[in-house]
Parts: sequence; structure tokens; C-alpha cells
Amino acid sequence: MPELREELEQTIKPLTDKVKEIEKEVNEYKAKDIERKVPADEGVTKDAGDQPWESLGQQLIAVKDFAMSGGLRADPRLKAPTGLSEGQPSEGGFLVQTDYATSLLEKVYADSSVVSRVTRMPISANSNAIKIPAVSESSRADGSRFGGIRAYWLNEAGTKTPSQPAFEQVALELKKLIGLCYATDELLQDAPALESWVKMAFAKEFDFKITDAILNGDGAGKPLGIESSPCTISVAAETSQAADTILFENIIKMWARLYAPCRPNAVWLISQDIEPQLFSMALAVGTGGVPVYMPAGGISGAPYGTLMGRPVLPIEQCDNIGDVGDIILADLSQYIMIDKGGIQQASSIHVNFTTDETAFRFVYRVDGQPWWRSALTPYNGGNTQSPFINLAAR
Repeated sequence: MPELREELEQTIKPLTDKVKEIEKEVNEYKAKDIERKVPADEGVTKDAGDQPWESLGQQLIAVKDFAMSGGLRADPRLKAPTGLSEGQPSEGGFLVQTDYATSLLEKVYADSSVVSRVTRMPISANSNAIKIPAVSESSRADGSRFGGIRAYWLNEAGTKTPSQPAFEQVALELKKLIGLCYATDELLQDAPALESWVKMAFAKEFDFKITDAILNGDGAGKPLGIESSPCTISVAAETSQAADTILFENIIKMWARLYAPCRPNAVWLISQDIEPQLFSMALAVGTGGVPVYMPAGGISGAPYGTLMGRPVLPIEQCDNIGDVGDIILADLSQYIMIDKGGIQQASSIHVNFTTDETAFRFVYRVDGQPWWRSALTPYNGGNTQSPFINLAAR
């Protein structure tokens, strides 16, 4: 019997070895077939949560569905903010897809007559603040330029005197700006229409609030505005000047206090209520005169009015006529603004439930202030100069 078992094993072994060889060949073929279908440089197919949104409107509708269902209908593409204080997904907080967030912000910065002119510095995702080194210069007198740099005329064999600059830091810390808008159920049924409407409403509201902060912000929980900055110069009204008036003498004196290198970039920001006085403003020449204000489409042929050759921009954020801030001469490139690109959004169906509207909230983190810490005393010791000039109350 042992002899029979041994003979049987010797007969089966070649067959078993052949089966193992065939299995090995089959496995190698399958591996090559997989490589052929999914090349290494293409990676694996992304799941539903990795697919991009087709539009911002589609994403907003998904956020609304999430809120209405109490989180039961959750699109896998919704990305919750990270961090303990960045919002809760269960309350509808999500980050706008990067490209849509960028397009929304670019629309704010591109379309605004004021915000588009400031110096913008986006900061990294891991930062909440920035400290920018700047030269400490408040005077152009010898020994004060560039914070202390000084050059000398020196006789032969004379002794050189060293000098060095002084630096300071411009510190900016992100503040939080909230935008709130409403979309009707009819708009929510059409993603392209919703996207167009939200972009329009979001851009206009954020432009308004950022512009207001650039001019009037007090720096407490918001950017520091031009009107609150210690570098802004206020030009006194003329003796016996009537209340609520703008005189050509005011314009001349404001222009004279603007730091000369800032003149090519300067604009006049005005309350629209002072325009009638600008139209009648003239410079007397003998028994006649020449107009001072060049209205849009008039003698200047420009799409905007000009004073001293610089654009005149009527904006709502300027103060009432006669108050400080009703007319401002500014080089807005001397105002620095930082922001963080990500936008947090949330939705609620309860705020305007009776009118069939869904509320969408957008959170944008931003800060800003003038580059300058103080006005500049010129070399000859005359009146101080600045990139930001306003007119005192009348």
C-alpha cells in the first residue's frame, strides 16, 4: 500500500506543479492588464467627494438641501471648515470651492472704484496676521530721510560719519466680514440664475463694507480707515467760509498738502451732494474765468470728472457736505490690505421661512490700514505732507 501511495503522488505532482504555473501566469496577466487600463501617471479614479462642482449655484443648492434635511442629504463634495472656531458643518457651514471663492473676491476687487486701487496682499493659509517691515520716516530733513540715512559732501582726507536707517513694523491681523443675502425658492430651482444673482449681491455688499472700512474704519474689529489714521492731514476751511460749501481755495490747499510722488495715483473721493458746487467752481482770470471742475464727457472727455487732472469719484461712504470726510484726496496705493482667500458659507431656511427665501451667509477675513504712521515734514520744513488729505468741517 505505501508503494501505491508513493506512485500516486509522483503521478499527481507534475499536474499540481502545472496548475500552480498556470495560476502564476494568469495573475501576471491580470496585473499587466490593470496597468494597461489605469496607467501609473493617471492615478485612481476619484470618488464622488473629489469631483468639482459645476457651478457656485449648484454648490449653494447643495448647502440649502443639507440644512433642510438636517444633514440627511449631504453631498459628499461639501467641504467642512477645519478648526474649532471655523464653524460647524451641522449648522450649514462649508467652504466655497477654491475657484469660486477666488472669482467672487476678484469681482469685488476688480469692479470697485476704491477697493481696486488699494495695495492687496493675500496671506498664506496658515497665517492669521502679518508684520511688514517699513522704513520709519516722518521727516525729509538731513539725518531723517529713510529713518536716518545721510550722505555728506566730504573734503579730501575728511572723516566719514556713519549713518543707519530706522525700521518699524506695519502689523495687520485678520478681521471677519460677514455678508448675508437671500435667495427665493424660484432662484434656487435654477443654479445658473442663482450663481449670477449671488455673485452680484455678494460683490456689491462686500465692496460697500470694505470701502466704508477703508475710509471710516476705526480699527476695532475692522480695518483702520483713512479718516482715523494719524497720517491723514485735515486742511482748515477758509476764514468766514460759509457752512456746507466747497471753495476753489480749499481744493488748491488740499492739493498743496498731497505728497508730490503720490499725485499720479491720487483720486478725489466726494459726497455726491457737493457736485453742484463743483460744477459752478471757476478760477477768475481778469473779468472772466475758466472752469475748475471738468465733468465727465465735458471738456476733459474722460468717463469721470477731474479736479487738478485727477479723477473725481462720488461714493456713498463719504460724509455729508460740510462734515469732515465729504471730500478726500487720496493715493489709495498707500493703503495696504491683507486677506485670506477661503470663504466660509452657511445657509438657513428659517430666517425668511414665510417668504420662501433661503439665507446665505458668507464670511471673509480681511484687514487693512495706511502704510504711513504719520504725516511727513518736507526737507525745507514747510507744511507737512501725506498721501491722504481731507477738509475740515465747515
